[in-house]
Amino acid sequence: MDNVYIISPSYLIKKKREFTAGIKQLSKLGFNVLNPHFQTVLPSPQEKAEQIHRACADSGADMILALRGGYSAMKSLPFIDFDHLKNHPKIIAGFSDLTALLNPIHERTGMVTLHAPMVASLKDPTAFTVGSFMNAVRGYPEKNLFQGAPVKVYRHGTAAGILKGGNLVTLTALINTEWEMETENSILFLEEIDEKLHKVDRALTQWILAGKLKGVRGIILGDFGGLKSREVYQILASQMELNFPVVHCPNIGHVPDKITLPVGAEVELNTQKKQLVIRKLALPGGRS
Repeated sequence: MDNVYIISPSYLIKKKREFTAGIKQLSKLGFNVLNPHFQTVLPSPQEKAEQIHRACADSGADMILALRGGYSAMKSLPFIDFDHLKNHPKIIAGFSDLTALLNPIHERTGMVTLHAPMVASLKDPTAFTVGSFMNAVRGYPEKNLFQGAPVKVYRHGTAAGILKGGNLVTLTALINTEWEMETENSILFLEEIDEKLHKVDRALTQWILAGKLKGVRGIILGDFGGLKSREVYQILASQMELNFPVVHCPNIGHVPDKITLPVGAEVELNTQKKQLVIRKLALPGGRS
């Protein structure tokens, strides 16, 4: 049984019954939650970093799982001791606002992190979400990350690189900071929710103007919260030459059927086969 340590790097869950439902679902899946305590006070940025440090130092913990997203995870970045994380490797999982931690942690420690459902999104998960999540924590015996998911191809090709990405607005906020994500030689996935098209346009245009897409090997557009993926693709295609594969997979992001993605794994994107296959992966704890 894997032991899970809960952290709250973003917002808190307001309703205790939703928290309890998430904890029960984790138990149902075979996990033992080490600290199943309902939090009512939002930690400070420094306290959030200390939570992560304690979770890493806990010898009984196998996975560190975020409570929920929202906002403010990025505020803890200056207080995180990345050497401590590297010396006490754990699987760290979450998505949405947690994007601000998943990518810097991988880049500064070399650890693969999981873009995965959190306690709040596990209260009533679909079979697809559970299957993908369990495939991840078991070390990805199924190597095709797109298995069972629909894929639309906007530009064909085959490319290999390091899988990185997450929430567009969150990652955009890190540009021109010391925690800015490195995109060279990456297969980049992006998703968003509750943003109008012009705001997505503004964010993607900033990436283009900042040169953040020059070294990308491929782009995966996830769900954009009601926006059409073709509209998002056109923002890119109208401003730059896309000489790499581009696809849309709606099972990435704030959606019921969610793929758990390994940030930092070496993957291959093949549009003819509509596959995203893990080529090299070593999860903390020896799972590979």
